[in-house]
Amino acid sequence: MPTVIPVPWNEYSSRLMAIRTAVFVEEQGVPAKLEQDEMDALSYHVLVSNGEIDIATGRLLPDGHIGRVCVLKNYRGQGLGLKVMDALISEAKKRNMAEVVLSSQVHALDFYKKLGFEVSSEEYMEAGIPHVEMKMKLGIV
Repeated sequence: MPTVIPVPWNEYSSRLMAIRTAVFVEEQGVPAKLEQDEMDALSYHVLVSNGEIDIATGRLLPDGHIGRVCVLKNYRGQGLGLKVMDALISEAKKRNMAEVVLSSQVHALDFYKKLGFEVSSEEYMEAGIPHVEMKMKLGIV
């Protein structure tokens, strides 16, 4: 059974980057130089693993932005993206964030809408892929 665990970037960066590279760089054609940035060291990361294989990841930035959410192709459709998002949203609530924001690829809009996110921008291109900004209020004052 895959489990979601929070992991420190400095110890798990190679494992997290392996998933992100497989999904974003190899599968979607995002330039490798765009996939890692200075925010990684400052962010809260989660890793989904089944004990043998690292399957999914995502991060929460200190300002409430969620990003780099991805699941390896062979493991999609099993609710693992939902588990990643639940863990990141839960952490945002623990940090008393009023809302979370993300940049969604247009093809993933329905996934995020089901979680309670609402589109908050016009469509734009990021790394050659159509995106929209989405926000979700967390009900924290």
